[in-house]
Amino acid sequence: MIIWGGDSSGSPFNTGGRYNPATNSWTATDTVSAPAGRSYHTAVWTGSEMIVWGGYFFDGNQNYLNTGGRYNPGTNSWIATGTTDAPTARSNHTAIWTDTEMVVWGGAGDAGFLSTGGKYNPMTDSWVPTDNTPDPRGHHATVWTGSEMIVWGGNNLNDGDLNTGGRYNPATNSWIATSTTNAPTPRLLPTAVWTGSEMIVWGGYNFNDGDVNTGGRYNPSTDSWSATSTTDAPVGRESHTAVWTGTSMIIWGGYFFDGNNNYLNTGGRYTPDTNSWTATSTINAPAGRETHGAVWTGSSGSEMIVWGGLGDAGYLNTGGRYNPSTDSWTATTVANAPSARTVHGELWTGSEMLVWGGYFTDGLNDYYLNTGGRYDPDTNTWTAISTGNAPDGRTTHTAVWTGNKMIVWGGQAGFIGYYFNTGGRYDPGTDSWTATGSNNVPDGRYRHTAVWTGNEMIVWGGILYSNTYTNTGGSYCAQSGTPTPTPTPCTGRCTPTPRPRPTPAPRPSP
Repeated sequence: MIIWGGDSSGSPFNTGGRYNPATNSWTATDTVSAPAGRSYHTAVWTGSEMIVWGGYFFDGNQNYLNTGGRYNPGTNSWIATGTTDAPTARSNHTAIWTDTEMVVWGGAGDAGFLSTGGKYNPMTDSWVPTDNTPDPRGHHATVWTGSEMIVWGGNNLNDGDLNTGGRYNPATNSWIATSTTNAPTPRLLPTAVWTGSEMIVWGGYNFNDGDVNTGGRYNPSTDSWSATSTTDAPVGRESHTAVWTGTSMIIWGGYFFDGNNNYLNTGGRYTPDTNSWTATSTINAPAGRETHGAVWTGSSGSEMIVWGGLGDAGYLNTGGRYNPSTDSWTATTVANAPSARTVHGELWTGSEMLVWGGYFTDGLNDYYLNTGGRYDPDTNTWTAISTGNAPDGRTTHTAVWTGNKMIVWGGQAGFIGYYFNTGGRYDPGTDSWTATGSNNVPDGRYRHTAVWTGNEMIVWGGILYSNTYTNTGGSYCAQSGTPTPTPTPCTGRCTPTPRPRPTPAPRPSP
């Protein structure tokens, strides 16, 4: 029997012993190259070695460990376990031996309780993660490819700005990490579009470099990145918008900070086929702004419509329609337009732009809105959205279009106020709202992302109550076209049980 580690009165041991019952005798385990002292670690027997891993020691602070060692009783010697791709440091986890690998899972660490783990092969001294879920984050970018959701970038308190990501396949409920080779520099608040074969991310804020005008194109079929050109690229910025036209990405607006907020009414069209930029006209362009909304109308007029946001004049209820074929702007009417706001939801239905929710302040009070409007570019007119049975007012929520309804979910009201795990389905045909279901709903959050798959809304990431970043989410399945459009069970996996993984706090928003 081999025992090792533990503590006495807070003093961690890296010593142990081998007990032979045949001789009723003990032999000390060597301490040369032994792992650091610890407790609440795990140990497995391979048939020839004992592998210990993880645990923690206390020196006034909790010090969680992701190190370990292999002890060979035949030679009374230790070999350290590798740390490349090892699971995050933890204690109180579990470990088993599979005949070829040690599998560790769960436990608790600096980020709280964990739902991750790893497989360790002593023959190759290598780790393989058992859970490829991206690290917790907010302020990231997301696209839907037609079969996968790709998330990238963002930030969290532990790691700062990120240039990592993952591809989530709802059919298999599994993640694949995105490559970091040649990936853009870490950043938060980038924009992303899907071209049909690539995700293009651009802009955002990096702690070391400030607002950047760089980006990258990610090809999931080859798991590879290529840089976007910076020749003639727009000035670096954050809180801008991006749309995909079918041949080019149009970015517009946002701001950069140089001691002052510089609200921008400039932009650019990026064509991946030629890796080139063309500036958007500023003649008759809307006033500079950030945290506005933008949609692409597609075959219905082929315009980008931007609206709302925050600029030098304060909160805005103005906007404009940009036609890339003529490089020209047309103002959106303010007659019957929704009230001025920022960080609202905005989407295109195929014939109208829907705007809902958002935030403004008058300097004395903060206002979280449950109002909105429908904008018809053919007639340049607004129609108010009903507030009957509408969700509570909020900002930094998400909105998706199902083909006949808008689903809004999540968001917040107040800097340290309520974080919602509620939402609603809006039917423009009847101008009516129905609440989203609450069964197995993910934890309330804001600054998350959402995509529509064709039959489900998938939400992921964001910031939870108590200002903790998360890498959890859920898929919401609702059967459309029924007389009472309440969420109904759908075939296969629809609403996975949320797996909370709390992490210490972020910077506040909005």
